[in-house]
Amino acid sequence: MLVDIGLNLSSNRYDRDRADVLQRGITAGVGRFILTGTNLEESAEVARLAQLHAPHCLATAGVHPHDARHLDAAGVEALRALLHQPGVVAVGETGLDFNRNYSPPDAQERAFLWQLELAADTGLPLFLHERDASARLLDILNATRDSWSGGVVHCFTGSREALYAYLDLGLLIGVTGWVCDERRGQELQSLVRKIPADRLLLETDGPYLLPRDLPSPPKDRRNEPAFLPHIAAVVARLRGESLQQVADATTANARRLFRLD
Repeated sequence: MLVDIGLNLSSNRYDRDRADVLQRGITAGVGRFILTGTNLEESAEVARLAQLHAPHCLATAGVHPHDARHLDAAGVEALRALLHQPGVVAVGETGLDFNRNYSPPDAQERAFLWQLELAADTGLPLFLHERDASARLLDILNATRDSWSGGVVHCFTGSREALYAYLDLGLLIGVTGWVCDERRGQELQSLVRKIPADRLLLETDGPYLLPRDLPSPPKDRRNEPAFLPHIAAVVARLRGESLQQVADATTANARRLFRLD
């Protein structure tokens, strides 16, 4: 069964049918869901949801670069406590986003460095976000490489150079429905075959990034885990592999990175 390594289950777009969303995913062949924490409040909520829907759900805990300006020393300690809760398997979503700069770059870097320290202290892998910031993110990751144990660049949409640099650091690469977009996803379509089989992960990033080529898409354009097999099939076609090969590899990778066993 597939693993959806990035699901924003705490989104209010799932309020009306959260349990049904998970069940449809399970029925479609998704056996595990990693719920994404993006700030202190959402991280606490996805940790609660992960425990409520165990064993199918686990969670990350972190502060997204958009919210980095709000993180202070007290917040770091609150985050540390969340990372020790049952079912929390990664530090993040953390990283850098210089595309919109909802938080100033210096605040983003400070929050990122704090979370790298938490990853070092807990031994948990990183769940990384990066937009238009690969050079600086790589500078920081390279400078701290001996302290963190691994991680995934979630929702990768970067360049060939960034991909190879992330792979050189031992990171895994998360692929979303962006790969199904014939307009924006062309570069990712060409790069997805370059990702080694033991570094590839799949995610919906639901409720966002509904695959553009999805047959009979929902009217509300809401993405959910039941559509992950469609993403997996597109990835398999682009890689010249069978769907079973992609499913087996990505599930094994998720189990290894997040220590699901």
